[in-house]
Amino acid sequence: MQLGIIGLGRMGGNIARRLMKAGHTCVVYDANPAPGEALAKDGAKPVRSLEELVQALEHPAAVWSMLPAGKITEDTVTKLGELLSKGDCIIDGGNAFYKDDIRRAKVMAEKGIDYIDCGTSGGIWGYERGYCMMIGGAKTAVDRLDPIFASLAPGIGDIPRTAGRDNSDANTDGRAERGYIHAGPVGSGRFVKMVHNGIEYGLMQAYAEGFDIMRNKTSEALPEDERFDLNLTDIAEVWRRGSVISSWLLDLSATALAGDPKLAGFSGYVEDTGEGRWTLEAAIEEAVPVDVLATALFTRFRSRQEHTFAERMLSAMRFGFGGHKEPGAAPAGKP
Repeated sequence: MQLGIIGLGRMGGNIARRLMKAGHTCVVYDANPAPGEALAKDGAKPVRSLEELVQALEHPAAVWSMLPAGKITEDTVTKLGELLSKGDCIIDGGNAFYKDDIRRAKVMAEKGIDYIDCGTSGGIWGYERGYCMMIGGAKTAVDRLDPIFASLAPGIGDIPRTAGRDNSDANTDGRAERGYIHAGPVGSGRFVKMVHNGIEYGLMQAYAEGFDIMRNKTSEALPEDERFDLNLTDIAEVWRRGSVISSWLLDLSATALAGDPKLAGFSGYVEDTGEGRWTLEAAIEEAVPVDVLATALFTRFRSRQEHTFAERMLSAMRFGFGGHKEPGAAPAGKP
């Protein structure tokens, strides 16, 4: 299939590469021409404007926006609504707010343009590992673009199948085993991804605090015979193998510690990209207690005033999966 892609940053460029590797064709645009020129070497067609991008696409066209939440996404979707035609489709794969998706979809529906929100997880590793996608939108539009989603998804791979799962059940989406689902109507995909990121905050915080406890076991405030100089690099490694708390986040932590046991290359200044806040807002609207997720978010706020080893662990994990460089830190390459 043919796809237009807007925003060629850490994820957008690799989305184009993965699609082209699977045989799809990509017309690409970024305000900075350099990423498009680089993708041209892989077979993409770079363009210099949104107008040129739409003109280069066959009808019915599909355009994937991979831009940060906020004004840039709002302006881009509005402009696409003016340029695209009835039957075309906009896919927004960035980390926008799900209520904005619902609002935008209504505007596009009046013009006969489909709007799909695609919560996309995979970070800078998506080209190699594939992207986990949570998709919201009309079934006809999602099904039409299924070849795109299928090519981006990780596939079944070597993950053992879940015991008792029945893909023949009408209420079960068999694509889940391949790493993507049609979550429901517009907004639902991004809502699921929002909660996913809220959970991510909590998981990261738990690892960070646990390693901080072990690091401080040498404290002079403890009785001398209760002080342990623990090798955090080895502990992270052994936990990766057979432990009930093994995970990709732990893998990234082990890699970071192996390269920099004191995590001196990380500032401990931990940003949040909005999803944690939005998850808390949803919890408040639904009167659902989320003690862990709230604390994890507030800890990120605190990290911008004082930095602990736990915050450096959080920085290391964020850099590991998403390439996020915190202010004051300049780690080189992948940890």
